Amino acid sequence: MEVGFENIKVIGFDADDTLWVNETYFRETEERFAELLEGYETKNKIDQELFKMEMRNLDLYGYGIKGFMLSMIESALDLSNGSIAQQTISDIIGLGKNMIAHPVELLDGVEEVLQALEKKYRLIVLTKGDLLDQERKLDKSGLSRYFHHVEVLSDKKEANYKNLLEHLEIPIESFLMIGNSLKSDVIPILNLGGNAVHVPFHTTWAHELVSEEEERTNNHLKLNSIRDVLKYLE
Repeated sequence: MEVGFENIKVIGFDADDTLWVNETYFRETEERFAELLEGYETKNKIDQELFKMEMRNLDLYGYGIKGFMLSMIESALDLSNGSIAQQTISDIIGLGKNMIAHPVELLDGVEEVLQALEKKYRLIVLTKGDLLDQERKLDKSGLSRYFHHVEVLSDKKEANYKNLLEHLEIPIESFLMIGNSLKSDVIPILNLGGNAVHVPFHTTWAHELVSEEEERTNNHLKLNSIRDVLKYLE
């Protein structure tokens, strides 16, 4: 598609699965969680019930590893009818702590892109999740020096973006969002009249999926690699 970004002055980056690997570790932990509970239910049932629990808890815990850990514990109690062993609960907590302590793995091309773009644009991070965990990951990533501002949002809906951009005095027509989620990074910005680039990650959390019609009818640039944004922005 033909895309013109000549008016762009500020570029927002999602963090998880845009700058560094994230969803892969959640999927690996879900596998280990299912193994811990294999005596109570099938893997498919465990996966389904854990996802339902996460959705019920989103308004309470928000996004992030800590809420995920609590949802695993609640699911374990439900699936076992309260008979889950104390050691298994301890093991589940250990799964969450291992996720928090996991080294940050940058996605290919990220630092190259940031180095190129910082010379011409104001770069910011707009992500959602647990504040402490996201701050920790950004610090471990070594990418902090490229960004003028970092914002960890409770959610990434139109109102969240609108309020933040107004607070930062960034006109929507001069803003470009880059992220892996159509639901959280692309569609809200397009609905506000802005520009967005979709760089899919190979794994997407079910909560972030959109229908084929939504994907087809939203006019956005889709790229295979974050490196490809340089073809349009340098």
